[in-house]
Amino acid sequence: MAKNEHLGEFEQLALLAVLRLGKDAYGARIQEELDRTAGRSTAISSIYITLTRLESKGLVRSDMNAPNGGRPRRYFRLEPDGVRALKASRDALLSMWDGVESELETV
Repeated sequence: MAKNEHLGEFEQLALLAVLRLGKDAYGARIQEELDRTAGRSTAISSIYITLTRLESKGLVRSDMNAPNGGRPRRYFRLEPDGVRALKASRDALLSMWDGVESELETV
């Protein structure tokens, strides 16, 4: 990922869902995780479009796998650049939030 390229909100959520799910990160489970933890009801097609874009940026990798002889699924996992991108995104947000919580009370 280019240094001046930043993650969008949904990209961050998708990466975090992949991280949270670990070895169980495939489309339907990612969709469930986003709904459960982020309150985001999202079409599976949007999830796959985002994950494909993140894969082209080198932030995730995917493999087809058929666990226990079941239906093949496309599993995703974070690449080291994905971890770095998430950390940079978190740091930028925390930096912007620093000192403004009190301002929210006056609005």
